[in-house]
Amino acid sequence: MLKLSQKIKKFLQNDFTVLLLRLLLLYICVFVTQVAFYGYNRVLLGSLTWSEIPSLLLGSFKFSTASIFYLNAPFIFLSLLPFHFRENEKYQKGLRWLYLISNSIGIVVLNLADVIYYRYAFKRITLEEMHFFRENDNTFGILFKSMGENWYLLLLAVALIVFLVFAYKKIKYHPTEIQNKKAYYVVCSFILVFSVLIWMLGIRSFVDIKARPITIANAAYYAKSLQKGSMVLSNPFCIFRTIGVRQMDMPVYYDDAEVAKCFTPYHDPKLLNPAVAEGKNVVLFVLESFSREHSQYLAPHLNPQGGFTPFLDSLMQEGLVFTNAFANGVKSIEALPSVLTSIPSYRTPFALSPQTLTDLDGLPRLLANQGYGTYFFCGTHANQMGFEAFCHLCGVEHFFNRTDFEKHHPGGKNANIWGIWDMPFLQYVAEELDRLDTPFFSTVFTLSSHHPYDLPDGYMEKMPKGSTSVQPCVAYSDLSLREFFKKASKMPWFENTLFIFVADHVSPQMAAEETRTPKGNTAIIYFMYTPDHSVRGRYEHVTQQIDIMPTILGLMGYQKPYFAFGRDVFNEPERRPMVLNCVNQTYQALTDSLSLYFDGDRCLYAFSADDTLQERDILNLDNAAQRSLEHDLKVRLQSYYSHVRKGELRVR
Repeated sequence: MLKLSQKIKKFLQNDFTVLLLRLLLLYICVFVTQVAFYGYNRVLLGSLTWSEIPSLLLGSFKFSTASIFYLNAPFIFLSLLPFHFRENEKYQKGLRWLYLISNSIGIVVLNLADVIYYRYAFKRITLEEMHFFRENDNTFGILFKSMGENWYLLLLAVALIVFLVFAYKKIKYHPTEIQNKKAYYVVCSFILVFSVLIWMLGIRSFVDIKARPITIANAAYYAKSLQKGSMVLSNPFCIFRTIGVRQMDMPVYYDDAEVAKCFTPYHDPKLLNPAVAEGKNVVLFVLESFSREHSQYLAPHLNPQGGFTPFLDSLMQEGLVFTNAFANGVKSIEALPSVLTSIPSYRTPFALSPQTLTDLDGLPRLLANQGYGTYFFCGTHANQMGFEAFCHLCGVEHFFNRTDFEKHHPGGKNANIWGIWDMPFLQYVAEELDRLDTPFFSTVFTLSSHHPYDLPDGYMEKMPKGSTSVQPCVAYSDLSLREFFKKASKMPWFENTLFIFVADHVSPQMAAEETRTPKGNTAIIYFMYTPDHSVRGRYEHVTQQIDIMPTILGLMGYQKPYFAFGRDVFNEPERRPMVLNCVNQTYQALTDSLSLYFDGDRCLYAFSADDTLQERDILNLDNAAQRSLEHDLKVRLQSYYSHVRKGELRVR
């Protein structure tokens, strides 16, 4: 018995312990990438205190375990199969290649790609990015440019891969010496079953085996702010946990009668104010990365020496300005459904879900039914960003892209990696609008204030420098709009036009500390302007992108029923002024006085609206205002997921 015990002990050292040591190498790699993640994004994430570190390390261990266990499930299983053939040298060599290839890509490359990607999307890489990688034909160009700009991360990746190769070889495998076949299969099978149980617990954060596996949103439990929650995450967990994410969960907080009583996306318009824009042409500018902080008019305390949108600021002084406006997403593909159809995106872009594959009664289709021609201008290649397909679904009849521009303006240096520069493209837009029959509804999507933040020759030197590389590009787009207006103002359709300006999302690079908070990094520019000054004023309450469609319809006197998750801010006083969006996979609800953060199960934080840096958590579940906002948040979430999941997105 003693002899058998010694052999079992030696067997454990040669199999189970060897496997653990090889997996331990991956924890080291993940930890190094997380340190790099914080170092690279420290300005966005905020400073760390010693008291935060234990909780962050615990969260990091749990999410790292899930990542390593998800990715290495085949390696773990094949390493512990209770058969003698795994002692074969070729079999062990195959295991080594499986380990090195999968972990070099999944643990090293993906996590270091996250280091850069977070700065542009405020989230870790998930399965939805794989969609963009397939569909977006300029992804490789941007990727290679980022690699060149961040060469030191490339060196780190090489160093970690070399570390894995040499360390793996040092942890040598020795065939088992158990000679008794029965003992061999019993012990090996026990170890395999035990390892499978540990694996199942690991992907569930070491809780009850029946419990639901941890999700991306659970990262908030280990951090004192939503931004820092991203630090504890790692890939490939984020990819595996978003497989099937388009099959949306349908949370149930209340019975259907309670939800219908408190909120409905079905609108039956009753005009309480004059239809001051009835019959006007509509030109909607969706401005790439135009954060509120870029405007001196909207944020004078951040721009004492002048902002980066002087032309738009001059229009705001004569227009209708929404001073407290917020985006419903953090990517361009999330902005279009919000603006054009009043359907937001929360934990996954609505435009990428199967539920979009229907005719949506968005603003283009509703106005087309009123006799408007509907158009969309974007200087990229056809459907490069997925816009053209979505626009077709919501009623856009004519789409103008880079190819159309180059038919009229062949040759020359008119484009960067994304598409046509704003200056020549907006001049082209003015020319095309002048050819259209009126009335028309046209959406124009600008590009030049997008990464890689370069400008045509001679312009970079002319633009204000700013404190981030995006700000000169914002200034260039603003100048391009000035030249557009200079040209369009001489055209007959101009005077009878309602112009709307709204950012798609906040700039990835943020200059002000308050813009780096969850609330601040969804604060955007949004205003309307009419040359005849029929639309003027300031709206000080909170509003969001999904409010744009209902508000435009109200200003235009539209009186037929329609479907929208937003509100007409001037004609629907029964609907509470409220913003609901998603930051770092956590729901953010904003009112004029309060910010509340909810992970889908419970409230995490609350801040007063005047706490611009969100430093004083005032979460108190006995507070009446917080309970009321939590109720409204849950009602809207349940209504949204119910309608989207069922595909009920039109007037009945």
